[in-house]
Amino acid sequence: MIEQQNTIIVIPARLASRNLPGRPLADIWGVPLVVHVWRRAMEAKIGHVLVAAADLPIAEAVRAHGGDAIVTERGHATGSDRVAAALSMRDPQGRYSHVVNLDAGLPVVDPLSVQRCLAGLTNETVDISTVAASLSGADAVHDPAIVKAIAPLAEREVAFARDFLREPPITQAPPFWQHVGIYAYRRPALDRFALLPPSPRERTLGVEMLRALDNGLKVAVVRIDNLPLHVASPADLEAARLALKEKK
Repeated sequence: MIEQQNTIIVIPARLASRNLPGRPLADIWGVPLVVHVWRRAMEAKIGHVLVAAADLPIAEAVRAHGGDAIVTERGHATGSDRVAAALSMRDPQGRYSHVVNLDAGLPVVDPLSVQRCLAGLTNETVDISTVAASLSGADAVHDPAIVKAIAPLAEREVAFARDFLREPPITQAPPFWQHVGIYAYRRPALDRFALLPPSPRERTLGVEMLRALDNGLKVAVVRIDNLPLHVASPADLEAARLALKEKK
């Protein structure tokens, strides 16, 4: 059973960002971006919230606003690897059986999307659950920066992932689905994921869920109604400031 006492949300965060260096500490109305993400996680009310920081200033900023944070090593390959490392330090006994990895670039994410991601694990055959939203427009569909979840979500709200690609297959017709960086893991699946080396396709495409699929882990994709703003550039940061103006 998925209960609050055995669920944790972990937000992996690091200062080294290719397009927006120092992103977690970027100011949004006097509050660091990572703290806004932490607040959205708290609003989901599905369990404890922990920030897994690659850098001490991130952890200090979160703690200054009343949050919980732990400092990990910097060199983890993916956010999920950092989440697993943080839990091996904080919860070696495995009390948390369900783990949500929430991308640190989602300061305006709807808490319902986090809840729906976790709900994808109610199917006992699912190892990992993630979310995707409808994607339209030729430019977006063929934008290699946008990861597409290949799953039959037009017919159902939850479906097993067939693939994660940056360019949709030529044979696939619309609708297309944009993958969003929220993942819910059963703890054994997270531990297994972290022990596996990045798969060749993961290395080529830079999509961590390919490691899971390429090693036989079953990934469910849950359809969400609203695509959350992902802050990955200065323009995105300005959009987040505008969206959060009423919360300042």
